[in-house]
Amino acid sequence: MIQELLSLRTVSLDESSDAVIILDQTQLPGREVYLTLTSAKDIWEAIYHLKVRGAPAIGIAAAYGIYICSKQIHEKSYEPFLIQFRSIKDYLASSRPTAVNLMTALNRMEQVVLQHPEKDISEIKQLLKTEADRFRAEDAEACRQIGEHGLSLLTPGMGILTHCNAGHLAVSEYGTALAPIYLGEERGYHFNVFADETRPLLQGARLTSFELQRAGVNVMLICDNMAASVMQKGKIQAVLVGCDRIAMNGDAANKIGTLGVAILAKYYGIPFYVLGPTTTIDSFCPDGGSIVIEERDAAEVAEMWYTDRMAPRDVAIYNPAFDVTPHSLITAIITETGIIYPPFHNKLNQMFSGR
Repeated sequence: MIQELLSLRTVSLDESSDAVIILDQTQLPGREVYLTLTSAKDIWEAIYHLKVRGAPAIGIAAAYGIYICSKQIHEKSYEPFLIQFRSIKDYLASSRPTAVNLMTALNRMEQVVLQHPEKDISEIKQLLKTEADRFRAEDAEACRQIGEHGLSLLTPGMGILTHCNAGHLAVSEYGTALAPIYLGEERGYHFNVFADETRPLLQGARLTSFELQRAGVNVMLICDNMAASVMQKGKIQAVLVGCDRIAMNGDAANKIGTLGVAILAKYYGIPFYVLGPTTTIDSFCPDGGSIVIEERDAAEVAEMWYTDRMAPRDVAIYNPAFDVTPHSLITAIITETGIIYPPFHNKLNQMFSGR
């Protein structure tokens, strides 16, 4: 069953058509549709409209995307090529401001160009492809290691709550927050997973429940406002969530509603774990107050899921895509390098000072 899930390729490169191929997550779970992206505009719109989503998957799409776009630059000399490359980079970077992996991927690709001014442009383009492949491979290995570290904190039969989607669909393989669940399923742990629907975009309902069910995991979908009741009844022994950006003090941005889950977990004495690769740690971000929170179209709340508009015309609607969970509510941060316990500030600084 797990292999059936892994057969879904969220992001891949098709060199025969010079295209990035993505699984259109806006059409799940009803239809499995793959899109062929061949231009910067295609890639920008796919990221912005959440056709590809999840911080690591966005980074992979951006890395492959800027490589494909670089092949469309016809300049033969270095400086004009660099100018056009940076223009594409800035454009793609504007698609989603909160997920740090987007900028991490684009910056790494830019460094490839900056480090080889003496090379022929065709050689630089090949080096960009190599770097994009490396970025994807690193993500796949990181997810596996995150899963191993996370699983060490869990026991068979546990009830686990997750919010939004941080599974296979959000990365290259396995996921971040869901990676321990998939490894546990392969090893007979048989967790009972509760998936919040996750308003307003319903990634929990559409994506998390879809992929867990496809993998044979025992999953129950609940509305966001049911989390407290489920915890009160003793059905949850751990909360696993992903992250789009981690500040250097341990504050973590994730899909809107994560903060509420963290507060509930604190009240009921349930461990609250944030799982993500080290690429989601922003060494230039001191705390959660410095994280730019993306605000999205009000129609996602009032119209997207309804035949007719369900809210009064002209009513004010607040639609932030993310919230920030303070480090004081986080039991541990789990990355591919291991489990980080509080105090986060010193340990995260030590991690980056050693690089």
